[in-house]
Amino acid sequence: MEIFPAIDLLGGRVVRLERGDYNRVTVYGEDPSAIAEKFTACGAKYLHCVDLDGARDGTTVNTAFVTALAHSGMQVEIGGGIRNEDTIRSYLDCGVWRVILGTIAVRDPAFTGRMLAKYGEQIAIGVDLKDGFAAVSGWLEVDRLSCDDLLSRLRDQGAKGLIVTDISKDGMLSGTNRDLYTRLIKTYPSFQMTASGGVSTLDDVIAMRQLGMSGTIIGKAYYEGRIDLAKAIEVAR
Repeated sequence: MEIFPAIDLLGGRVVRLERGDYNRVTVYGEDPSAIAEKFTACGAKYLHCVDLDGARDGTTVNTAFVTALAHSGMQVEIGGGIRNEDTIRSYLDCGVWRVILGTIAVRDPAFTGRMLAKYGEQIAIGVDLKDGFAAVSGWLEVDRLSCDDLLSRLRDQGAKGLIVTDISKDGMLSGTNRDLYTRLIKTYPSFQMTASGGVSTLDDVIAMRQLGMSGTIIGKAYYEGRIDLAKAIEVAR
């Protein structure tokens, strides 16, 4: 299992939201590249990046920061506000490893299917869940599409990489939703799933590895000093 330390960008700063609430923002740094250097020093090979401005507004105001991160030596995945092929292509051209489709994957199945067919595993799908339903637009809206309906559709379209977030756990340091991930791994074995939200201890990391998750994202727990990133990478492997 791989560990993905997280950098969430809002106005060029590194932040974390609590349960996806833009009114509950904690700023952890003004220099994303400096934080990325700390991740690489811990042995991180992958980086999960979210453009929160893009997720909320559909813009790409943080492209320069994402480009710098893409040259950090880590494999960088980026999500947030990616709703057309031009944005996908521009991120891939600047060195990003893979692009995460979120809102558009829920709202436009036809587009998502075309992008999966064209770019293959350079496309991952962000599955953000609230009470069992898909959340979109930076988690500000909840769609009527259920988790299982969405995953079944994505499986049929040939999606491989999923980043699955339980919004109720994100930024709360309360542990992961192990029951959710256990069920999804058993029901949808063809996906390579990355767990996101609530990882707060090394025990959470070990549990995700034992479940068979392909990756685990560590965000607030790192910034708050709850998890030693180097140790998390060690136990994940």
